[in-house]
Amino acid sequence: MANLQHIKLTAALLLVCAVLTGCGDQGQAEHWAYIHEPEEEVLTLRDNGKAEYKGEKFSYTKDDSYITLKGDSGTDDPHRYVMDGDQMIFYERSTYTRDSQYGGEGIVGVWTQGNGWSFQFTETGEFSEETLFFGHYSVDEAAGTIKLMYDDPIQDSLLYYELDGDQLTIEYPWPMQQITGK
Repeated sequence: MANLQHIKLTAALLLVCAVLTGCGDQGQAEHWAYIHEPEEEVLTLRDNGKAEYKGEKFSYTKDDSYITLKGDSGTDDPHRYVMDGDQMIFYERSTYTRDSQYGGEGIVGVWTQGNGWSFQFTETGEFSEETLFFGHYSVDEAAGTIKLMYDDPIQDSLLYYELDGDQLTIEYPWPMQQITGK
């Protein structure tokens, strides 16, 4: 009988401990959303080295410049980031193909993706993004950057790029804010 009471007491203590310490909890986490969609969580970084990005699970490492996601395949997917106060500028990589109908040298030309996204860079330093946003651009080849200066009252953007023949890979900056109360 004393043994049964001891087991019950131990079980009760373990239950209280689990509730108080969050046993099974995944630790502290940062929850991030795009500023333009503040309720939609895009990126979660947990203290235990686990992450979720756009609904997929990863392990991750983080230094002062990159958050590197590692999936089940074991390949590293580094994402450049910059902290700006309590916001984060998170760079997402996407690749565009030069539309051969328009030609061009360097980044000059029309660049498209299968999802309909596009950029057009002219020889005169003008650009079009998604045929919705327009402005002027400058290229710093040594730094691998393109600065977009919008005609509309939109903050200038600094893109990182790599050019490989008719493939243009852009790291696009997305302002994010932390979701609190999670």
